[in-house]
Amino acid sequence: MSVPGMRRAAIGLTALAAAALSTVAVNPSQAEAGPKPVDVKLLALNDFHGNLEPPTGSSGTIAGQPAGGAEYLATQLAALRGATEEEQERTITVAAGDLIGASPLLSAAFHDEPTIESLTMAGLDFASVGNHEFDEGADELLRIQNGGCHPVDGCADGTPYTGAGFQYLSANAFKTATGQPLLPPYAVKKVDGVKVGFIGMTLEGTPQIVSQEGVAGLTFSDEAETANKYARILRSQGVQSIVVLLHEGGQQEATGGINDCKGFTGPIVDIANRMDPSIDVVVSGHTHQAYNCEINGKLVTSASSFGRLVTDIDLQIDRKTGDVLTAKANNVVVTRDVTKDAAQTELITRYKTALGPVATKVVGETAEPLNRVQETLFGTAKGESPLGNVIADAQFAATDNEQGALGAFMNPGGVRADLDAGQVTYEEAFTVQPFANNLVTLDLTGAQLYCVLEQQFVVGRTLYPSSTVRYTVDVNGTTGTTADPCAGTRVVRGSLTLGGVTVTDAGTYRVTVNNFLAGGGDGFTALKSGTNQVTGMIDLDAFVAYLTASSPVSAPALDRIRTTAEVPAA
Repeated sequence: MSVPGMRRAAIGLTALAAAALSTVAVNPSQAEAGPKPVDVKLLALNDFHGNLEPPTGSSGTIAGQPAGGAEYLATQLAALRGATEEEQERTITVAAGDLIGASPLLSAAFHDEPTIESLTMAGLDFASVGNHEFDEGADELLRIQNGGCHPVDGCADGTPYTGAGFQYLSANAFKTATGQPLLPPYAVKKVDGVKVGFIGMTLEGTPQIVSQEGVAGLTFSDEAETANKYARILRSQGVQSIVVLLHEGGQQEATGGINDCKGFTGPIVDIANRMDPSIDVVVSGHTHQAYNCEINGKLVTSASSFGRLVTDIDLQIDRKTGDVLTAKANNVVVTRDVTKDAAQTELITRYKTALGPVATKVVGETAEPLNRVQETLFGTAKGESPLGNVIADAQFAATDNEQGALGAFMNPGGVRADLDAGQVTYEEAFTVQPFANNLVTLDLTGAQLYCVLEQQFVVGRTLYPSSTVRYTVDVNGTTGTTADPCAGTRVVRGSLTLGGVTVTDAGTYRVTVNNFLAGGGDGFTALKSGTNQVTGMIDLDAFVAYLTASSPVSAPALDRIRTTAEVPAA
């Protein structure tokens, strides 16, 4: 798809070059035979999550560089497409899901319409559907694709919403009643006489990680089996070059760079191994990781998240047979040292102006200031805080009935501002919790819970507990190690209770954290052992709902973490 005004002259690409390339010779025996191959370029994204403005904090850097932001992404995409019309016509821009959902306020406030408009202007052609595309249900996803105002909020910015200028593909999400795919399962693009097929899918386990309302009336099928089915269909139509856009992924070792594949593991490995040999490239996502792999003769890539990387994939396709001869990839950092795209700047400015009334909406009230300063524990500020406890309470309230949570824990680094006494606006609430993390409710054994609490003293961060959590800390206890946090004895065994019930090592307990923590964020790797994970609402939504329902909110007592008598007075 060529979008007027967006195929710009190439900027200097020195700043875009990454450290390494991965090359897969898909059919090397044909590389020297026949007429000159057709060069096709794929530019791939995944897990954009509505990050129109440059993401901040650790989410705004990658490979040691500040990265991301739609204004820079559009410029970098234009540069990678090349300066000539021929180069641009041989470039196809694709994405592997979660373009929307769990988005910052600027996009989320308008049901992610700004993100769809931004990616359309940036020249996106095809995208698979991620699990977050189902956050508001199948009907809303179809509206996002086809256009029209939101049934409740209308076109909140005052302009019509015309839908996506790119095509979402969803081969393995079926309407249960009819057995038909919710969206087109595949698409074919002809480049200089050769056909390239694209199959789009999300992970089969989507119903287990989004709300039941989001996937009501839908059935999800096995990723590899579905890919193989549509690969056969594409081959019957004379398509021999096949790319799968799959919202599922894996991860490499922490020491791996953005173009490495060190110690690679995850669901995508088994899926790729079960895929038909006719599938040449798998553009993946979901895990927010960067990697550049060869699995079972297939190029398998991921561009991390939030628009910080673009995967530049070069294919050589046999002009006579249509087969991919070679495929190589390079993850390129979307640096912020290039000229901002003017059309993206205009879009962001327009929506920020329209956001004004939303930002100033009063969502609750505080009876007194709620600050995030932690109380002193062991002589350092590593204990509870009024605002941190309130947020933990909000997350528990959002998941106690629906998900069966018995308690909740919040990471202090996710609380970014204080709240003054009086009315609280939506923008103020958003400033407190700006990361759009999803709540994750999971099962832990009592022994695993104690390990999580012991890990607090290893990483130097105390999790804020909900009002249903109580435990005692021994100042004379020992701290575990990074390799074995469970060996610590800081938390008095037998003191931990959830909802007044004493936690035993052998018991199983359901608790809520955000997805950052659930993935081992802030060093809490013990939480990765959680099972039966269910992804719920965004943390900000839970916070706003709690403020609205509980106003005026008072500062809770800081008595959820107690100390033994041996602890000296502060």
